[in-house]
Amino acid sequence: MLIRIFAISTMFLISACATIARGTNDVLVVNSTPTGAQVKMSNGESCGNTPCTFKVPRKSELNVLITKQGCQPQQVRVTNKIAGSGGAAMAGNVLVGGIIGAGVDAGTGATLDLVPNPVEVTLDCKG
Repeated sequence: MLIRIFAISTMFLISACATIARGTNDVLVVNSTPTGAQVKMSNGESCGNTPCTFKVPRKSELNVLITKQGCQPQQVRVTNKIAGSGGAAMAGNVLVGGIIGAGVDAGTGATLDLVPNPVEVTLDCKG
């Protein structure tokens, strides 16, 4: 009985490895040349002067609009992909039998990275 309790406890401790190790949020960085541009994201967040940082869920897909007076605005699509370390954590969950943990990691987006990150734009400015 004690061995069964230990085995079950261990399974829950190692399940959702990526969720625990990487977290469900990432820091998105937006840089522009020239600096000092305004950033508006489709999730409602904004920043007044680049460079900017935003804490967003790893499973986000959003549009980032970068504007500066006298410059052509640029829009960048930020999406996500499975991260190298996130994929390894997911594989570890499956190999160890933590199917529940694998589901948690997939559902929370902990195995993902935002791309591109950082967002780098060069604005076309007049004069």
